[in-house]
Amino acid sequence: MQLRSLCGQKSYPGSWAIPTMKIDAASRLLPFSCEQVFDLAADVERYPEYMPGWISAKILKKEADVLYVEQVVGMGPVHVKFRSKAVLHRPRQIDVTSSEAPFRHYRLTWLLVPHPASSCALSLTIELELESLALQLVVNRVLPASVEGVIGAFQSRANSLYARGDD
Repeated sequence: MQLRSLCGQKSYPGSWAIPTMKIDAASRLLPFSCEQVFDLAADVERYPEYMPGWISAKILKKEADVLYVEQVVGMGPVHVKFRSKAVLHRPRQIDVTSSEAPFRHYRLTWLLVPHPASSCALSLTIELELESLALQLVVNRVLPASVEGVIGAFQSRANSLYARGDD
């Protein structure tokens, strides 16, 4: 998997320049259908069982293809609680957004592209800008490795749920 991160700078009147973070994770090919991969990505309440850094995730409200979720993520002593909105575009894409504290801007996109032989290319893009400059600087340092961990954990979970053993 190829991982690219981009840091930009935004400044607001009366504030320090805040470095924004965008992480583009290139596709990882999974030997499962996009429907299976989508179901796994959309099952946010199970993330704490296998995703590194996810402490809790609870769906607060569900409307057709939209989930409103409260999550707690953390690394070491830093835990962040936030609410997000996930729009499910079955079976190709999930867009997760938030502009509530601690974020000025948060967008995570799961993109699923079908490939021959019932396989699926998975890519993950994250853009975030935090209200706290200090927290943003910490996140900018650890997020690229965290995304690698999330993709790896996701792939391991898919393998444990969907892989067929050779009989």
